[in-house]
Parts: sequence; structure tokens; C-alpha cells
Amino acid sequence: MESKKIAVLSGKGGTGKTFVSVNLADAAGTSVYIDCDVEEPNGHLFFKPALTAEEKVTVKIPVVNHDLCTGCRKCTEFCRFNALAYLKNKVKVFEDICHSCGGCMLVCPQKAIYEKDVSVGKVEIGTSRGVKILSGIMDIGKASGVPIIKKLLETGSKDAITIVDCPPGSACVTMESIKDADFCILVAEPTLFGVHNLSMVHELVGLFEIPYGSVLNKCIDGKNPAEKYCNDNDIKILGRFDYDKELGRLNAQGEIMSRIDKSYNEKFIELLNVVLEEVK
Repeated sequence: MESKKIAVLSGKGGTGKTFVSVNLADAAGTSVYIDCDVEEPNGHLFFKPALTAEEKVTVKIPVVNHDLCTGCRKCTEFCRFNALAYLKNKVKVFEDICHSCGGCMLVCPQKAIYEKDVSVGKVEIGTSRGVKILSGIMDIGKASGVPIIKKLLETGSKDAITIVDCPPGSACVTMESIKDADFCILVAEPTLFGVHNLSMVHELVGLFEIPYGSVLNKCIDGKNPAEKYCNDNDIKILGRFDYDKELGRLNAQGEIMSRIDKSYNEKFIELLNVVLEEVK
């Protein structure tokens, strides 16, 4: 299959984003699955990969040599994130809000600032039946998972279908996850709350000008607000999956439906082919 990067996202957790991502990656055969939900990755619970490597992710944080610092405050004036402050005749660094731009070090006339590496998380790499699995795990208490997501996307292969399982919502971590995608799949559930969150990610992919379509999950008989939203906003519905208690039970047990049920395998192969046709 032609190499493409497909991002799967939703406006909230629990819509079935990981369900779609995991099964798409499996149906593709030789593929790469990237779990960018670094605060709570769960794709590995389905794939149960054999780990082959682990890489620490670090960021650069400024350190002030107070023996050289003259208190000119050029660094604190430069920082637009207020990560440095002059307190009690010393420059203090607030690591949690530092964006690691290195600007304070460049503007310091006394060369009193240098940088240290600080861990923010790690990337685990493994395999499962021809699928390369990359999972990002953020260290407890860290403010942003963006550096880990950048590392994940750099590590992914460009020679295979890549499925990016994005963080829920439309914040910075989701933006980082989709910015280089060839196509976005918006997963939605048939509730008014689901439609509200669908509208957020719909607006996001529009801003990034990335081609997209929707997958409707947990469909039931009767009115489907998510389907109406898609029709009203000219969003192509790529596929749909009905609400099924047995599917929910197997999904909760970490089963990959594409592997254990031929009909689901065929559905996800069809979904993948529809997406690839959209991005030709």
C-alpha cells in the first residue's frame, strides 16, 4: 500500500478513537501505529507488543550561574512566557512553563546562562504481527507532552501506512499530532455532547487545511445528531459502526476486532481503502 500518514482524532475521550486507530493499523498489515495520547496511552493494551527499544525524551532548561549574573534582567524581559523572574536579587527559572527556546541564554550579556537536559517522558518501540508500535509516555507532573509527540513522529517510518492515534480534544498536543498528516479521520458518537466535540475538531482540521472525513461510532436506531452535523457541514461519512454490547466487552478486554472477527477485518480494510482513495 502507498505510504500515507492518517491521523485519527475526536473531540473527547471514549468515542472510539483508539478502537478505530488500532484496527486500521492492523488491517493495513505492514504499518506503523503511533500513540500520541502521551498522558494516558492505551494502544499497547491491544497490540501487546514485544518491546524492541526505549528512548528517553528530554528538553533544554536554562540554568543561571549566579556568580556571573549581574542582575541586568535582560533574560526576564526577553521571556514572553514569564519562565524567568528576578526575585531576591537572583534570577529564578520556572521549569514547568519554560518553552526551551534558548533565547534567554542568547541575550545574556554576561554568558551567565547555560542549559541542562530535563526528562519529560519516554518513547517505547515494539512490534506486533507486522505492526510497528510507538507509544509516548509523559513523566508525571510535566506540563506538556508536545516534545514527546515530536519525538514519536520523528521516529515513525515513512515507508509504510502510519496511523496516528491523537490525544482527545483540540489543544496543542492534538495540533502537534496532526500537523503533518495526509488525512484526518474524525470519530464521533451519536449524542449532542458528541456533536459539540466533533465541531471542535472539525474546526481544527479546517484551520490546518488537511483533508478529512468522519467515522460514526456507536450508531443506534433513530436520530443521529452526529450524522446530521456531518450532512449539514458537508463532511463525508467514511464508515459507521453500530452500538454493540459484545463489541464493547471485547474492546474492554483489549481485543483487536480486526484479528478475531473476519467481518470487522473486512470493514476496516474497506475503511482504509476509502481513506487512501480520498488522499490520492
